[in-house]
Amino acid sequence: MARLPRICLPGIPLHIIQRGNNRQACFASEEDFAAYVYWLSEYSKKFEVDIHAWVLMTNHVHLLATPWSVNGMSSMMQSLGRSYVRYFNFTYQRTGTLWEGRYKSCVVDADNYLLTCMRYIELNPVRANMVKLPEEYRWSSYHANGLGKRIELCTPHDVYKALGVTKSNRTRAYRELFRYHLDSDDLAQVRKAVNQGMALGNERFKQEVERLSGRRVTPHQRGRKPKNREILL
Repeated sequence: MARLPRICLPGIPLHIIQRGNNRQACFASEEDFAAYVYWLSEYSKKFEVDIHAWVLMTNHVHLLATPWSVNGMSSMMQSLGRSYVRYFNFTYQRTGTLWEGRYKSCVVDADNYLLTCMRYIELNPVRANMVKLPEEYRWSSYHANGLGKRIELCTPHDVYKALGVTKSNRTRAYRELFRYHLDSDDLAQVRKAVNQGMALGNERFKQEVERLSGRRVTPHQRGRKPKNREILL
């Protein structure tokens, strides 16, 4: 089956996930995490991509970002990937690929799902039982969004900024969202959308994205299962 082209619409956030090849580690030290963040910051500026949330796990990366040009996200990810792989291979005296093929992405309905997606990303280390609280994990945007730490890489989205009139109000309101984990339905929706390259949003949002992109953003409906075995014979 042919792969659907990625959707990148200027001004609409994208949830990105990139995994290590065969789920192998793509970060082996604190220096590796720092190198990735450095290049992510450099290339996000160069290609005009706002980074709202991220988490760097041992063998994969999640980003929530808004590109401001049609090719901004793909250009950023290609340049970031090349620079980091070159660094990683040189550091560990290895050759070959590091990432598992193409990165996966889905467009995100900011008005209804941006905060859900941010929570999904920043709670990754908690769900993986690496830490008990999101603030205990260093390589995550929670330190900016939830604790108010100034991190140059982080550009707050308007939906996040609407949480409060002051920085203190916003961070306090954001932390309140983390009192409870995402429910199973939210987890399933986020995972399905990004893994299938579809859209995370309501029906109106999906219809608008399809109109703008000319590409479907919902899975094909499967045919009805036969009611009894005789139909199969």
